[in-house]
Parts: sequence; C-alpha cells; structure tokens
Amino acid sequence: MKAIIPVAGAGTKLRPHTYTQPKALIPIAGKTILSFIVDQLKDAGIHEFIFIVGYLGEKIQDYVNQTYPELSTHFVFQNERQGTGHAIELTKSIVGTDEVFVVLGDTICEYDVQEVVNSPYSMLGIKKVDDPRNFGVASINEEGFIDQVVEKPAIPKSNMALVGLYKIKETHFLFECLHHLFLQDIKTQGEYNLTDALDCMIKRGAQFKSFKVKNWFDCGKKESLLESNATLLKKFGGNTDYNHGYLNTIIIPPVSIGAGCDIANSIIGPHVAIGANTSIKHSIVRESIIGSYTNLFEVVLDNSLIGSDASVKGLSRSLNIGDNTEIDFG
Repeated sequence: MKAIIPVAGAGTKLRPHTYTQPKALIPIAGKTILSFIVDQLKDAGIHEFIFIVGYLGEKIQDYVNQTYPELSTHFVFQNERQGTGHAIELTKSIVGTDEVFVVLGDTICEYDVQEVVNSPYSMLGIKKVDDPRNFGVASINEEGFIDQVVEKPAIPKSNMALVGLYKIKETHFLFECLHHLFLQDIKTQGEYNLTDALDCMIKRGAQFKSFKVKNWFDCGKKESLLESNATLLKKFGGNTDYNHGYLNTIIIPPVSIGAGCDIANSIIGPHVAIGANTSIKHSIVRESIIGSYTNLFEVVLDNSLIGSDASVKGLSRSLNIGDNTEIDFG
C-alpha cells in the first residue's frame, strides 16, 4: 500500500504564515502538521509515500528528505491547482495497481489506522458535524456501506462529513473515474474533486465502508489551529516539566519547547508550542504557537500565532505574525 498526501494548497486562510511556509509545515504541539500524518501512517506499516506538492513545494521536499530518510518517497508537482481529483490523477504512473491511502495534508485525526489499513474494504473516514454543507457528505446504509458521496451539497442528505481520509483498494476504478471527470468536464465549484470520483466509483460497483474518527483537529485557520494545538498538548502532555532550567521562568503545562531555546524571566503556558532556537525574555505567553529562531522581548501574548525568524518587542495582546517580521511596540 502507498500513501498519497496532497500538500499543494496555498493555505490562504493561514496567511501571512503561508506566504513563506507551507501549511503542512506549520508547527502544532511540538510537531508539524505533516509529521502527525506521516508518523501515523508509518507506524501502521506504510513506508512508500507520494507527496503532491506545489506552492513552496521545495520546502516540503527538503523537510521530508531530512526528517524521514528511511522512507521511500516520491514528489509530484501540481503546478495548476485544479482540485483534489486533478492532484490524485497526477500520481497514476507511480501508484500503478497498488492500494492507496489518501490523507489530505491538513488532516490530523485520531482513529485506528491499523484497522483501516487491514480492512478488506475500501474505507472513508467520517465524522458527524453540525453543518455539513462545507464538506463532502456521505450517505451510509444500515450495513455501514456508503451509498453516495456529494461535495458541499446545498441540501445535505446526512450530517456525516468526509474528513479527508480515503483508503482505496480498487485504484483502477479510481483512475477510470478521474478520467471520466476530465472527459466530461465534471467540476464542483470550478475544480475536479476527489469526492465526485469516489461517487462515480460507487455508482460503478465499488464498495466503500465508513469508519468514524474519534477526533478531527482543524488546522485550517488561526483560531482552530490554536484550539487544536491546545487539545493535542493536553493529550500528549507537551515535553517540558517543572525542572526545565530556564532562568526565573515559570512553566504552566502543557507546553512544548523546541531544542536550543533561551528563555528567561518569563511565564510560559498553558498550551504553548515553541519552535527550536527561539529567545523569550521578560514575557508572558499563553495559548499560542511560536515559530523557530524567533525573538520575543517584553511582550504579553495570548492566543497568538507567531512565525519563524520573527522579532516582537514591547507590550501586545493577540497577534498573527508571519515569518521574517520585526515589530517594536516601544
């Protein structure tokens, strides 16, 4: 089985951070979004990965090669973003007839990965949502098989949303249906959508079973990213305890602090993730994500997202600052 991870999106809802950093490489709870995904699949025994890259794709490639040298990896460039269906179609020659596990590059979920990988059926991850109109929606029969999937329906038939996890056994069906979308120019909201190809597969006789995810962590925009960071830190406990050795500093767990950080005369936490080699002096930081090689001096930050190589000085409250930025409130 091969894993396909589409990470070609521009991540416009997380700007300014995604001007200089792919969304998949934004840190959360001491890891990148991409590492959460890759580690889950790797632990389940998948060792061949296809990354669909585009915007800032070289950064994804460098990160994967440095972090996961033991994996067999392929990088496919999607130069024109024409939707998830178009992205998956680009992998056809690499996939061949192998089964695939497609995980969208901003999808962090808790579920039994091994059970899904070992299932004799194709599987789609779902979760009940209050308003399914912004998602792909699955209609499920009494046996747990999926009768239909529709992308962002105006009048949803169910409240079971597709979460971005697709295990597909019949890959020949998949690529036939993707080809059908292109031939007939079938688009949803101007894009060739994977959901439409899956519905085509179901209509042609492919069987999909649903599986529910325990938790679905939204990493799409600042507010939900910070909320997911807090939840994941609570779950995994961070990596910093009271015996931290930072001068005149109080750590309120859970907190994750990267290697090489210089912190003094500060209060950090709760729910703070700090990248490597960051300096924080005379500051209070809570409920925030701070990038690597960043300098904070005499600031009060709450519910903030600060990029890498940034510098913030002076009093503040809630910020959303991208990489390579300098702000002086003095």
